[in-house]
Amino acid sequence: MQQMQKGFTLIELMIVVAIIGILAAVAIPSYQTYTKKARFSEVVAAAAPLKLGIETCFQDKRDMTNCTNGANGVPAAVGANGYVQSGTVGGNAELTAAITMKAAKDKDGLNEETYILTGTAATKDSPIQWVKTGSCVAAAIC
Repeated sequence: MQQMQKGFTLIELMIVVAIIGILAAVAIPSYQTYTKKARFSEVVAAAAPLKLGIETCFQDKRDMTNCTNGANGVPAAVGANGYVQSGTVGGNAELTAAITMKAAKDKDGLNEETYILTGTAATKDSPIQWVKTGSCVAAAIC
């Protein structure tokens, strides 16, 4: 009479452990990138009012030289809040909205990355074209 096999063999268990190890090796770096992007989204969102204020000012004045912090519909400088350290508008021919992130609070892999939007308009009637730069581009989180 034959005995029925009960449980898993050692090979079957080793295969399952190997599959779980491979999945974890792929999933953990992706998860870390997603959490960095989620934390940095606060910085990107802080730039939105500055960008909108610059666009509104340019539509109204047809000139970027008067579009500065706290003037002509552009908000005042963004103060420290959450992950955001500061945010300002600067420049004349090109307007730059720069947002700086605070130093990492809890080993989250973020190191005071910057998010810089530089806007230029070809003519006074053309829309502003925005170019994204800063250390967040190299880190692939913005």
